[in-house]
Amino acid sequence: MGLQALPYLMAMLLFVIGVYAIVAKKNIIKVIIGLMITEYAINLFLVLVGYRVNGIAPILTPDLAQAEFARRTVDPIPQALVLTSIVIGLGLLALMVAIAIRLYEKYGTFDTTEIKHLRG
Repeated sequence: MGLQALPYLMAMLLFVIGVYAIVAKKNIIKVIIGLMITEYAINLFLVLVGYRVNGIAPILTPDLAQAEFARRTVDPIPQALVLTSIVIGLGLLALMVAIAIRLYEKYGTFDTTEIKHLRG
C-alpha cells in the first residue's frame, strides 16, 4: 500500500470522524457538524474515484483524437454527482439548522438527553 492509497485513507478517516460525531455526541450542533463531515468525506471519495493521474478535463477539442481523449480524461460522472450532492447538502444543512433553532427556542438547550426528558 503506497502513496496512491493515502487519499482514500484520508477520506475514510473523515468518514469515521463524522460517524463518531453522529453516534457519540449529545449536542445537536455537533451531530449536524458530524453529518456534514460525513457528507464531505463521501464527496471526496467520489471525486477520488473519478481521478486519473495526469488527466485532462473532459472537454473534447478538435486537436485531440478520440482514443487519446478517452484514455486521458477524468470521469465527469462523479464530478456531476458531487456537484449535485453539494447543492442537496446545502439545503439539508439549512433545514437541520432551522430545526435546531426551533428546538432551542422551545426547550432552551441543544442537548438531546435534556430534550428527551422535557415534556411540552
